[in-house]
Amino acid sequence: MADPAAPEEFTDISEAVGENWEAETTPYERVREVISRVYTPLSADTVAGDARTSPKTARKHLNALADEGFVATDTGESGGVYYRRSPESLVVEQAADILANVSTDELRGRVSEMHERISDFQTEYGVESPEELVVDRTNRALSKASSDHEDLDADVIREWQTTRRNLAFANAALSIANAERFVDEESRSPDGSVPVR
Repeated sequence: MADPAAPEEFTDISEAVGENWEAETTPYERVREVISRVYTPLSADTVAGDARTSPKTARKHLNALADEGFVATDTGESGGVYYRRSPESLVVEQAADILANVSTDELRGRVSEMHERISDFQTEYGVESPEELVVDRTNRALSKASSDHEDLDADVIREWQTTRRNLAFANAALSIANAERFVDEESRSPDGSVPVR
């Protein structure tokens, strides 16, 4: 006896999802989403394939996104244009995410803690940055005079770099919060009302 409730066959679930995405979004939205998830430069043809649109349409939208500051362009070895997410848009997005989830008072406390942690690294290892620590340890390892060199701890390097990156994002978030506060204050008249323009 055949099962009357057997599911219909799917030839390719990825294709079905892609078709739904294409039906529910515009080419601009798909191009923006594709480029927002990549960190290496891509050609317009590659973006077009991933965004389910033509290379000409992808190039048009990538150029518009570049004009908006969301995308940066690079020239490849063959002279072709490659597109990548701009560092500025990544910083602003990360800072906005931080501000949406952390109060500015809490963020100031975290910034202070990260400054202290970086200062601890600098004091403990006698260098200013994790890159200098790698050079220092490599030089010590290669030195014939130093037979008992310290092994380089990859976890320390990673933690230092991560703390430094997080500090940069936190500082960007605080800067944006301060700028927004000043813009908001300037948009109000002395009596506290919002002027009509």
